[in-house]
Amino acid sequence: MTERRAILSGSTFEEQIGYARAVVVGDSIYVSGTTGFDYATMSISDDVVEQAEQCLRNIGAALAEAGSSFADVVRVRYLLPDPADFEPCWPVLRRHFLGVRPAATMLVCGLADPRMKIEIEVDARRLP
Repeated sequence: MTERRAILSGSTFEEQIGYARAVVVGDSIYVSGTTGFDYATMSISDDVVEQAEQCLRNIGAALAEAGSSFADVVRVRYLLPDPADFEPCWPVLRRHFLGVRPAATMLVCGLADPRMKIEIEVDARRLP
């Protein structure tokens, strides 16, 4: 039987809503949609690029706890309320994903809090 492990980040949202930052099942890691909140302070920048940086720091921490890294990411989803905010984030995203080139999708949609300008979700696979 494949083991399932939940990874929590300390975000108050995880407790309030009832989800985990990431779930590890065998060699697969599913990281929840992650916003630009600094979970230690539950603060968020007004700048979309800074939010993208913080999203990736949060995701990187979850991947590390799962024994993984950005090198294992196979799928990424970008969710933004304003499509004009996506291009300014490209340099940040490229820095993390250019060497890996995961499958990617960008969706325009509303997010749970009007302060949120980007949410990023990744799936990763640890290979032997």
